Amino acid sequence: MVQSTTKPDSQGFFGAYGGQYVPEALKQRLDEVTRAFEAAEADPAFQKEFEDLCTHYAGRPSPIFHCNNLSRAFGAEIWLKREDLNHLGAHKINNTLGQCLLAKRMGKTRVIAETGAGQHGVATAATAALMGLACTICMGEVDVERQKLNVTRMEMLGAKVQVATKGQKTLKEAVDDALAQWIDDDEMFYVLGSAVGPHPYPYMVKRFQSVIGTEARSQILSETGRLPDACLACVGGGSNAIGLFSGFFNDAAVRLIGVEPGGRGDGYGQHAASLCLGEPGVMHGFNSYMVKNAQGDPGEVYSISAGLDYPSVGPEHAQLKDTGRAEYVRVTDKEALDAFFLLSRKEGIIPALESSHALAQALKMAKELPGSLLLVNLSGRGDKDVSQVQQLLASGALG
Repeated sequence: MVQSTTKPDSQGFFGAYGGQYVPEALKQRLDEVTRAFEAAEADPAFQKEFEDLCTHYAGRPSPIFHCNNLSRAFGAEIWLKREDLNHLGAHKINNTLGQCLLAKRMGKTRVIAETGAGQHGVATAATAALMGLACTICMGEVDVERQKLNVTRMEMLGAKVQVATKGQKTLKEAVDDALAQWIDDDEMFYVLGSAVGPHPYPYMVKRFQSVIGTEARSQILSETGRLPDACLACVGGGSNAIGLFSGFFNDAAVRLIGVEPGGRGDGYGQHAASLCLGEPGVMHGFNSYMVKNAQGDPGEVYSISAGLDYPSVGPEHAQLKDTGRAEYVRVTDKEALDAFFLLSRKEGIIPALESSHALAQALKMAKELPGSLLLVNLSGRGDKDVSQVQQLLASGALG
């Protein structure tokens, strides 16, 4: 398992953020996971099994790629960390391999997971099939409609897809359903998909995703002879971003830039920019920045990207924002879509709409910082978004 450079304190806090704000029944589950993960983290055999699966099942290391055409057009050297080339097409497999290995180590027979864009659901379903675990995936009704292809993939892999029909019917409600079922089932392990939730999940997910940053740092030095001026990644819950950033935490000259979904604008319910436009609050058992409604509860959020419409964000990102080590900006739907088509047509790579947010910010920066070296985490491929984009084109919504 790749080494990480920052850890929460003994109570699971990154500075003021994180923790376990949960009922006693859920705390017992979390404490069981914490003990098992700490033991696995110190076990060379677990680390070797994880690394072997990353190599022989997921296809790691994923390469980095120089965007020659975009670099010439925009004036900066733009590189992509190609997580879209992993098995199943996203960074999510790094985390599901680690967590399902842990579930097996704990003697669990069933796993449950939430998913928004469907990539975590697909990765969990595939890993569960590999390891002989029964699998349930909770997914909001809105996201089921947006991501029909991934729903079909999950079912083909043997998972039961359970549709969340309350509230906004998106990622938050899927998490609600998964947590409720986990509390009641001793044989179940919750495979949480992002660097959010109560301790130990934010740290555990970062550990499994830190393989991204470790590889990327070595690769960019090998290819260019220097470190990037900035590393960029989209931020919903924040797992792909914290995975990339973890490789560069100690390189003070490297800017770390998280890109949130600016959606249709800054008005309430028009975005999911928790760090840029939210404030601290407790949700799903942890304290972090959060989009709130008038009553101070988790508020309505929106993004064109099903994987980014979550009202909060990982607690380590909140700490990185407050300390100034990382910067957080927002990109609109239109800017993300423009980047989606530009990468497709200029480099022959169709990116996920989530990843397109990070690319859009890199293209802005390229014009402002000619000659700079920018490394973007291409966290997933865009196959899952083709139907949605096609519908937007057919409706005239894209102009």
